[in-house]
Amino acid sequence: MMNKRQALKTLAAGTGWIVATVGGGALAGCSDEPKPSFNAVDMTGADYAKDFSLTDSDGKVRTMADFKGKVVVLFFGYAQCPDVCPTTMTEMAQVKQQLGKDGDKLQVLFVTVDPERDTPTVMKAYMEAFDPSFTALIPTPEQLVAMAKDYKAYYKKVDGKTPTSYSMDHSAASYVYDMQGRLRLYARYGAGVAPMVADVQTLIRQG
Repeated sequence: MMNKRQALKTLAAGTGWIVATVGGGALAGCSDEPKPSFNAVDMTGADYAKDFSLTDSDGKVRTMADFKGKVVVLFFGYAQCPDVCPTTMTEMAQVKQQLGKDGDKLQVLFVTVDPERDTPTVMKAYMEAFDPSFTALIPTPEQLVAMAKDYKAYYKKVDGKTPTSYSMDHSAASYVYDMQGRLRLYARYGAGVAPMVADVQTLIRQG
């Protein structure tokens, strides 16, 4: 009986394929590489939060494809947030710094849940306060509703003493994408800098 090696050689000869040796390139998908271990929740294969089309603070429409080749960390927040948002952005700036020469392979995206007050000017200054490479995305109210639904994210306006002094309740986790633009991780708020650095490094190594 023809074994697998002989069958591959016969098939290659008959079709003109160039086939690598068994156990090498031709059957690379059959390798028993261990599944990577992450600190954040592994979302590999999730069928939601796949993409977006939003305007940045320079007025340019951005999609996930614009950031291919980088690990992307996407966060929902707003500029007047008193705690969660500045803490998260400060930590992400530290993550980028600790990545050293690989820092340019990380892209942080900040999607505002307060487009009424978070104008392009406000968001540009807000990102630069943490890291100039961080990108703010400003949805219209309609886009925000649709994106929150697609990402299973939460936000709600909480009235203040005046019409403009309201606050926003919102989800505090981050969505982490690999360098091919695929959702891989759900990082809960407060997990810390070191675990995020390790997870980003793992995704960079995967390429």
